[in-house]
Amino acid sequence: MEDVKKRKIEEASGNGEEISTYSEDHLRSLLDPLAKPQLVDLLAKLGCQYPSIAEEIKGVASADPVHRKLFVRGLAWNTSSDTLRAAFSEHGEIEEGAVIYDKASGKSRGYGFITYKYMESTQHALRAPSKLIDGRLAVCNLACEGLSGTSATLDLTQRKLYIGGLSPNVTSEMLLHFFGRHGDIEEGSVAYDKDTNESRGFGFVTYRTVEAAKKAIDDPQKTLGGRNIIVKLADSHKGRTVQAQLPPAMVPMALPLAAGYPQPGKAHAGATPVGYGYPQTVAAYPDSSYPSPPTAPYQAQSQIPYPYYIGKQ
Repeated sequence: MEDVKKRKIEEASGNGEEISTYSEDHLRSLLDPLAKPQLVDLLAKLGCQYPSIAEEIKGVASADPVHRKLFVRGLAWNTSSDTLRAAFSEHGEIEEGAVIYDKASGKSRGYGFITYKYMESTQHALRAPSKLIDGRLAVCNLACEGLSGTSATLDLTQRKLYIGGLSPNVTSEMLLHFFGRHGDIEEGSVAYDKDTNESRGFGFVTYRTVEAAKKAIDDPQKTLGGRNIIVKLADSHKGRTVQAQLPPAMVPMALPLAAGYPQPGKAHAGATPVGYGYPQTVAAYPDSSYPSPPTAPYQAQSQIPYPYYIGKQ
């Protein structure tokens, strides 16, 4: 008990809290061997017990903007920065938010960024990553994750559907309402032309579960906007298009070779090929160097004996 009393000294203060006599280095040496889950549990308990520690944890967690910045994709071409900020302001105070525009054309590129003031606001927004903005279902995730966020999982190919044969009058809201009966939708929209903002006659729907996507494919009622629509996996539709562009298979064929040449895969016997005579060894040039080009090149060449070439007609 005496040792414990030496380590702690209670001083009278306004809040009645105990002031520790442990040095920072001593506490670090005690905390260093602990695993991350143990440290999280310890700080969580202290934060619930002492409000000042909770505020300190909140400040440290929100110091890095990486934990507060969201990447929002799937925006409509007419969605402005003000509309984007208004849609996400329900989760907390926004420090910065804007839609990204193309420098050359000045048109929206279909995505933007939201940076909250506090990390807890970002976490609250990520609990419901899908949000309907200007008739399109936009999706958000941490900006540091890029496109590898909410929907880029291993089973995405089994959850994302291609919807073809849509009427020009079908909007994204109608599309989401029609397919929402099979399950929760993570992302979905009608494909619009960037220049005319008119429907291109198809769209995409990504469910949260594979089971919901299978229900949508197996559903016999596939009539929307007065038209029979096509519902299938988006990956199979893309694969069919790519497969049609592949060149035909090349079949290897053996080509006949002229007589006198070795055949592939067979050892050459070493005999002289029939009908061909090999030239004899050519006399070597003298080692002396020429100070100037020869004046009679034809006489110099005539001194070199060339073998007589015998050929068969």
